Amino acid sequence: MKATEVPGIAGAYLFEPAPRTDERGFFSRTFDADVVRSVGLDPHAFVQDSVSRSARGVLRGLHLRSGAGEAKLVRCSYGRIFDVVVDLRPDSPTYRRWASFELSDTTQTTLYIPAGCAHGFQALTQPADTSYRIDRPHDPAEDVTIRFDDPELAIPWPLPATSMSARDREAPTLAEVLKQR
Repeated sequence: MKATEVPGIAGAYLFEPAPRTDERGFFSRTFDADVVRSVGLDPHAFVQDSVSRSARGVLRGLHLRSGAGEAKLVRCSYGRIFDVVVDLRPDSPTYRRWASFELSDTTQTTLYIPAGCAHGFQALTQPADTSYRIDRPHDPAEDVTIRFDDPELAIPWPLPATSMSARDREAPTLAEVLKQR
């Protein structure tokens, strides 16, 4: 497994495993504490694992946490997703920039998203399972959502959004969220 710094988002990393494949399928290490530690992260900081299953076209996000924020490791464990990170840390050299990635079950690549960044994704397959490793217990009172189709960000989602939560559908723009902070 190797760690690669994400161009365009300061402090974000891709952890790329080397899946071993044969006639039975594949085996892949999806987390390696030594590799995580090698880029200055504490592997023991992650306290909660979650998984979501989404149908093709489902869009989730853009989500972030207020207060201390939330760092997370995100991986598509089955299928493929179009994954987006938006840097909303005012002191970051990449503030208000976004980057996108295709994460898939064939690569098992994990994306590290620093606290203070918004995250969203769209399922490209039927279904797509997304695994999350989060560094703080979830507190719904700290949830912040930004419109997926915010004109300032102009993220080119690859598919029409077939479904999303009411929270995501009714989310404020980035400018409205930043005024509230």
